[in-house]
Amino acid sequence: MSSRLGFYALVALTGGLMAAALWQIFGVAPTEAIMGIVQKIFYFHVPSAYCMYLGATVCFVGSAWYIGTGNDKGDALAQAGAELAVAFGWIVIVTGPLWARKAWGTYWTWDPRLTTTLLALLIYVAYLVLRAFGGNGEAEKKFAAVLGILGVADLPIIHFSVRKWSGQHPTVITKGGGGLDPRMYPALWLSFAAFTALTILLVWVRVRGELIARRVAAAEENAIERGLLAGDDA
Repeated sequence: MSSRLGFYALVALTGGLMAAALWQIFGVAPTEAIMGIVQKIFYFHVPSAYCMYLGATVCFVGSAWYIGTGNDKGDALAQAGAELAVAFGWIVIVTGPLWARKAWGTYWTWDPRLTTTLLALLIYVAYLVLRAFGGNGEAEKKFAAVLGILGVADLPIIHFSVRKWSGQHPTVITKGGGGLDPRMYPALWLSFAAFTALTILLVWVRVRGELIARRVAAAEENAIERGLLAGDDA
């Protein structure tokens, strides 16, 4: 009962934060003078990148848990994290070029941050393809877990690529404020909060669903085995 109440509370919190963020983005935050309405992509693009990091971190934790203990909960957690990394990664890859077309005059350039972000997305796509078509044995799960652990190494490269290598991608959020209008920050922070709550909710739902699916599959296999044994006895 307490778990169900916690779930419903998280759903309500996520919905409330999303509504408040949208109100701030489109009703309160000023429209940027140069980019116009296109600038509001920022409030979805940046939190999505952050949530891609969260998904990759969840995949790392779940993968390490599975390799260390062999616990199916760790494997389910790793899968959920990889799926979120891919989902939010696609949002980043789609919204980024829309921003870039207005800011740089082109949809794509092989900027260090764009390239390393695409690489991270492909790593987690590879993880999911392996899990979907590579079989469900222990060896396949461990191989995927190793990929989930190695994939997180790309995250700091993405984060520091703007500072370490020359590129067009701006460092928008900095200690000095990054040039944002102060009136834009409430919308940005609410977007971060809403996307974080959404990530937690999706991890919760996906892990629970995966574990239930595995229990059902195991029960079906046991039923089939019992039926075969009963048939042999007859």
